Amino acid sequence: MSKKIDAQQVKKVAMLSRLDLSDAEIERFASQLSEIVTYVEKMNELDTEKVEPMAHCLGITNRFGEDRPAESLGTEKALANAPDHDGQFFIVPRILEENSA
Repeated sequence: MSKKIDAQQVKKVAMLSRLDLSDAEIERFASQLSEIVTYVEKMNELDTEKVEPMAHCLGITNRFGEDRPAESLGTEKALANAPDHDGQFFIVPRILEENSA
């Protein structure tokens, strides 16, 4: 089996994903991903001309329930496990600068 995915590609994806991988993990993932690519290429050899496309291999249907009003959770319960709050609102880190529109 020729390597389809090399260590450099794994390192690039790890960097973009902010993953800190060891050299052993990089080699292992390169090997595993190469095997996956090879398997998919092998599946591409199959004649699927007469096979109808599907989203799922099982028959899945949506189950819609009646939309009924219910009692709300309440501020105290909603904020009970919040890492930071002021008693009425969640406090989250600022992600936009003051001057951004």
